[in-house]
Amino acid sequence: MSEELERILAQLTQPDNAVIQQATAQLKQAFKDPAIIPALCAVMTGSQDPQIRQSAAVMLRMRVRKHWKKISPDHRESLKAVVLQAFQQETEHTVRHSLSQLSAVLVKHETPDRWPALLILINQSTKSNNPQDRQVGLLLLSKVIGSNPEPFKPHYKQLLQLFGTVLQDLNNPTALYYCILTLTSITAYTGTEEMNLMRSLIPKLLVALKHLIQADQDQASEAMEVFDELMESEVSIVVPHIAEIVHFCLEISADVSLSSSLRVKALSCIAVLIRLKNKSVLKHKLLQPILQVVFPILSAAPPPGEEDPEDEEGDTEGDSENPKHFAVQVIDTMALHMPPEKLFHQLLPYTKACLASENPYERKGGLMCLAVLAEGCADHIRTKMLSSMLETVCRSLSDSNQVVRSAALFALGQFSEHLQPDVSKFHTELMPLLLGYLSAVIQTTVGHMTKAFYALENFLESLGQDIEPYLPTLMETMLSALNNAENLKLKELAVSAIGAIANAAKEMLVPYFPPVIDSLKGFLTDTREEMRALQTQALDTLSVLARTVGKEVFSPLATECVQLGLNLTDAVDDPDLRRCTYSLFSAVSEVSPACLNPHLTSITTLMQLSLKSTEGVMAHLDEDKQFVLLDDENDDTGDEEGDVVLDEDGESEVDDRDIAGFSVENAYIDEKEDACEALGEIAFNTGVAFQPFLESSFQLVFELCDFPHEDVRRAAFGALGQFCRAQHKVWKETPTEANHQALHKLLEVVVPCFLEAVRQERERQVVMAVLESMNTLIKSCQGEALQVPGRLAEISNAIRDVLKKKTACQDVGGDEADDDDQQAEYDAMLQEFAGEGIPVLASAVPAETFYPHLNELLPLIMSKAKSSCTEADRSFSIGTIGEIMHALVGVAGGRAVAGRLSKRLLPVLVAGVRDSDSEVRNNSVFALGALAQAAGPIVANDYPMMLSLFSNLLSKESDLRVIDNLCAALCRMILSHVEGVPLEQVFPALVACLPLKEDMEENKTIYNCLAFLYSQHPILVVSQLKPIVSAAYHLMGKKDIDDETQNTMLVLLRGVALQHPLEFQSAVMSLPDEQRNKMTMAVSQS
Repeated sequence: MSEELERILAQLTQPDNAVIQQATAQLKQAFKDPAIIPALCAVMTGSQDPQIRQSAAVMLRMRVRKHWKKISPDHRESLKAVVLQAFQQETEHTVRHSLSQLSAVLVKHETPDRWPALLILINQSTKSNNPQDRQVGLLLLSKVIGSNPEPFKPHYKQLLQLFGTVLQDLNNPTALYYCILTLTSITAYTGTEEMNLMRSLIPKLLVALKHLIQADQDQASEAMEVFDELMESEVSIVVPHIAEIVHFCLEISADVSLSSSLRVKALSCIAVLIRLKNKSVLKHKLLQPILQVVFPILSAAPPPGEEDPEDEEGDTEGDSENPKHFAVQVIDTMALHMPPEKLFHQLLPYTKACLASENPYERKGGLMCLAVLAEGCADHIRTKMLSSMLETVCRSLSDSNQVVRSAALFALGQFSEHLQPDVSKFHTELMPLLLGYLSAVIQTTVGHMTKAFYALENFLESLGQDIEPYLPTLMETMLSALNNAENLKLKELAVSAIGAIANAAKEMLVPYFPPVIDSLKGFLTDTREEMRALQTQALDTLSVLARTVGKEVFSPLATECVQLGLNLTDAVDDPDLRRCTYSLFSAVSEVSPACLNPHLTSITTLMQLSLKSTEGVMAHLDEDKQFVLLDDENDDTGDEEGDVVLDEDGESEVDDRDIAGFSVENAYIDEKEDACEALGEIAFNTGVAFQPFLESSFQLVFELCDFPHEDVRRAAFGALGQFCRAQHKVWKETPTEANHQALHKLLEVVVPCFLEAVRQERERQVVMAVLESMNTLIKSCQGEALQVPGRLAEISNAIRDVLKKKTACQDVGGDEADDDDQQAEYDAMLQEFAGEGIPVLASAVPAETFYPHLNELLPLIMSKAKSSCTEADRSFSIGTIGEIMHALVGVAGGRAVAGRLSKRLLPVLVAGVRDSDSEVRNNSVFALGALAQAAGPIVANDYPMMLSLFSNLLSKESDLRVIDNLCAALCRMILSHVEGVPLEQVFPALVACLPLKEDMEENKTIYNCLAFLYSQHPILVVSQLKPIVSAAYHLMGKKDIDDETQNTMLVLLRGVALQHPLEFQSAVMSLPDEQRNKMTMAVSQS
């Protein structure tokens, strides 16, 4: 049979399809014979043609993987013996490679202990004096362990000792390569016993890699993944050698003679070290050397006659796999993970030198650096250097070189995205610049136009009411682009910009709504392939319009929008299009949930398919496989029939262990992320209608909590919280026992899942999302979320762990002590998300129940109010104290607990009122008012001190928000303990500050207080009627004043008009004519 088999295999390699098809049919027949295994073994060891020997080995491997249980014990044993014999006698590398992979599959079924001959062969060959034997032995070892590392655990110590020897075999680079691959495979499975041995290998590993770089850069690039594995699974192994590793990576990064992929790997390694061990990087004084290498890379000119990828015409994404891009990523990572003060001190000289350079690529490099600092160091830039940085960027917008102008636009876009609301305050300077730029740029290249729109959009997004004067020009420009542009890209950019304009303008966009909708509908019903990107953007903008122009305007279109979305997903298979459709459905669920109800089956089916889908997940195979054995789909007879097909591309249905890694296309990641978010929002907004789909949606989303990509995990945790809130809402509306049980069933899964993620999740952004989701969930479900015994303590302890920096995402462990208050802004932000949970818990349970936990958490919050802390930390600390006091006002036993805490809190809050930062003063004034309201008469003795403090502040304060909060704090003191306030002096001063200028929410407190005082001291209120009536006029019918406050105000005015008509009439007459009429009408309407 073996000769016949060899003949068939030879035919499969012929360049003739008819011959191949005939051979495939014969092979299929041959596989029905159990003797196929020994026959393939004979070909594998006996054929003279290496290609046929390799084919036999590959087929045996596929056979073993698919049909191991059907291979007889005799054939199994002989196969194990033959493989090792073939491996020893084989001279061709490609065949050895396939034999080593066959061995790997056999080990998976047999385990190492049941194949002692393999261990003996590996042991002998890796220790042989013959370099060729060692190389071959290490190839076998790397494949066998790489496919199944765990069963070899008992041998790890021995292996690590072997690696210590092999890594010194510097004249045998192939042996070094396989040795490092094997080390990479076992790293994730090593335990504490192997730690010291692993640690001792690092210096040898660095020397070995240097030699491997000289021999084969591609192999060296792959071998460098050992650092990724070491850092991600056990970073403490590399910490003692961090300086050597960084210097080694810098050497590679700086060497322009090396391949881009190798230099990218080195820069990536530096970025990971900064992310995981930024304190060690700073402690070992590595920041300066890193900057010295990184700046020349990020500001290098491209080769003559070429452009940087992001500057090439038609390039919207840029090529991220180049050293220049990764050098910028290193700066970005520093900004996200290092204390800004320490980073800027060393970074700014380099940036300034670049910006002042004659070389346009150095100026571009300086701007790219400023751009990526904006996200991680937002507070530092906003408070210390915003105007100078904006000035630099604006100057660069008129640079003579387009490369520099493009970088300036990118920087302005980044500033606009991350430095709000401060950047928007410069709109009078920036908007004319951007509008002028836009009118000029519409005539230029698409690439440059895209960057101009990017900057404009990000700037517009946060303008709010300030967009009004620019709205006519903006909309005229955009509508003209929609109607006249030949260029589809320009139309797409204009559609996107309309979304940004809508976010700022909200109802002000209504006059432009009909022509915008007509254009969008036209794009959405055009089925041509080239319209796809424009359609996706049109859906996105439609979602924004649904949320911004107001329910009355959008609701008539809601049903049509849902149908449009369903038609598109039905007609077009595109992940981006589906993603935007999901966002549209979720926006419609907010405006008009009933429109979705008839379509929920179709919508949830679509979204659930997106959650389940493995589309876009690419498996990277270890080798090109020429043959693939596929089971017959109809094979349910139990025989061994199978198909053998020739696979030109090496694409196959493969076992996980044949896979070197996965990569996922971004579009499919985004689709999953948006499907999670949309399902959560739709579940909440449609309530009882979503009930039939809740359990199946929950199950699928829950499974994504450990998805490889952090954005999907983040969205999954958010959706889980939404599902709980949805079920809580259903129970509240229909309080049956079944609904109550369904809620607790969800809570008992979700809350522990959140707590586990807070402690174990490695990505800060995901933990922030989990904390935010948990806070929202508890805010909605209140005590229901805390009914399980010990749950309150568990959540409090999780908050404590974040505040003490003891969670997996907070750079714990290693040799560095955290003796420093300074930290990266995102680390501080993570603690803020945790801190926000404290007032949420305080409002959910009786005060005495929470007091022991609060007592433990308060010192951690108060420690951030010290004058040595950053403005952001002081603001967070005092803001949190204020919210805790505010929460205690509304819970049982709150007064006693607030009183008990007052002596501890007052010194901190009084110091805060005198702070140099207006936000800290604002939060301190609010907190003092909340403390007075919560504790009432218990702090009566402190009232004179507080009133004196407020009086001094009022005499010199210029910040309008602080003055608004001061008025509200006085009102809280009056409402809580009126006897402690000398009203004759305080009330006129209070009324003189009305109406409130910035903090409109506090009008509720102000008018509750005025109504209370009128009921207790009517003459006092009547004495100040003119300023009260004037202030009230400014609030009438305003959208940012809620109905309850409007009502309180009108009831008060009508009461005064009825009981004190003369005084009221006199106050009204003091108003200007137009105001007088409006006031009279409002009060006379019952």
